[in-house]
Amino acid sequence: MANGSLLRFATAGSVDDGKSTLVGRLLNDTKSILADAYEAVERASRDRGLDHADLALLTDGLRAEREQGITIDVAYRYFSTPARTFILADCPGHVQYTRNTVTGASTADAIVVLIDVRHGVVEQTRRHLAVAALLRVPHVIIAVNKIDLLGYDEGAFATIATDVAAHARALGLPDIACVPVSALVGDNIAERSRRTRWYTGPTVLELLETLPSGDDLAAGAQDAGEQGWRFPVQIVLRPQDGALEPEHREYRGYGGQVAEGTIRVGDDVVVQPSGLRSTVVGIDTATGSLAEAPAGLSVAVRLADDIDISRGDLLSSAADAAVATRTLRAHVAWLTDRPLRVRDRVLVQHGSAAVPAMVTGIDGILDISLPGGTLDTSIVPGTELRLNDIGLVHLQLAAPLAVEDYGARRRTGAFCLIDPQDGNTVAAGTVRAHLPTEREPLDLHVEI
Repeated sequence: MANGSLLRFATAGSVDDGKSTLVGRLLNDTKSILADAYEAVERASRDRGLDHADLALLTDGLRAEREQGITIDVAYRYFSTPARTFILADCPGHVQYTRNTVTGASTADAIVVLIDVRHGVVEQTRRHLAVAALLRVPHVIIAVNKIDLLGYDEGAFATIATDVAAHARALGLPDIACVPVSALVGDNIAERSRRTRWYTGPTVLELLETLPSGDDLAAGAQDAGEQGWRFPVQIVLRPQDGALEPEHREYRGYGGQVAEGTIRVGDDVVVQPSGLRSTVVGIDTATGSLAEAPAGLSVAVRLADDIDISRGDLLSSAADAAVATRTLRAHVAWLTDRPLRVRDRVLVQHGSAAVPAMVTGIDGILDISLPGGTLDTSIVPGTELRLNDIGLVHLQLAAPLAVEDYGARRRTGAFCLIDPQDGNTVAAGTVRAHLPTEREPLDLHVEI
């Protein structure tokens, strides 16, 4: 399933746990850097008085990062092995840059959380595990780093693995693996280490090469009959005068990228938020027509009926059609310096749709510093959200949106909050939905 597929993953951890070094080690050991880039790292390392190449310099690209010796922005890197292709987001470790970690992990299929074996599970570890749980990241890899500094002590690793497992259970993380590593030396990163013979599990790279991606999991669910498809409309395609032959001038297609599942000619369709129904009669690309289009492919969909559809609408398979709502109860990660308060006005950006909304209540703030806390029990009272807070809020939308359960559909369950005055993104969120009865409005629980 994983062979040849794309995996998006992020790295996270506390300051100085070795995230950038691990990323540099992965790039170096998979031969994903050019010789002149490595030589530049060697020169910079010698200038710092080091007797080895500081692989962290491969990802700490900003001058401020190099001067401070910490990562302060999300650094994206692209590399591949014979098994698959990767998009990697190296996230900051400092607590004040938690918002950057949310950004980096928001589209990740997996997250690698580093723990310094000398310090064990700390508050920032719990924070990053909570972010992974809230964002429903499918796979979590715990890299217990700097194991060489404790003489490759099996007992120290086992203690941390037990502690992490307890936090994972409390947070509801379904898939977690612990690996003893030394990013500096290279133990169990790309190659198995002879110095940890007591560890018989896979290396970090072996895990990354074999874990199913989010698209793989969605495809498996659709093959099992558990999930249909979703297609957010980005543009309505109509021919320009004189651009086509006369018989083609009535063409109307709906352009966008298949978010989830596979669209097939002949499928019944429900359009939201209108609720109108039709049937797929054609799927077009720049190189010709298709009988079906899988997730990730950009296409133009033609329908049997000439109905009112515009940018921001969502086409979905009729058997499990999306449902629209105008009220949200949400966990949001606040990403800006200006606090969020009740009666503030925002724009809810969901796919290509942007809808005005008002904050009608703030129930509390998630306190993820408490050991053993769950996402449901760690809410403490609060009347406003400040930078890096994750809070439980109520939103009233000016128009309905077809939001869905983020746990089942990450692409159509994610949203952002936008400042209507300056257009800046101020918060991120994910949706957990409870389907309504025939007479009840849709009650939604939305998380970051």
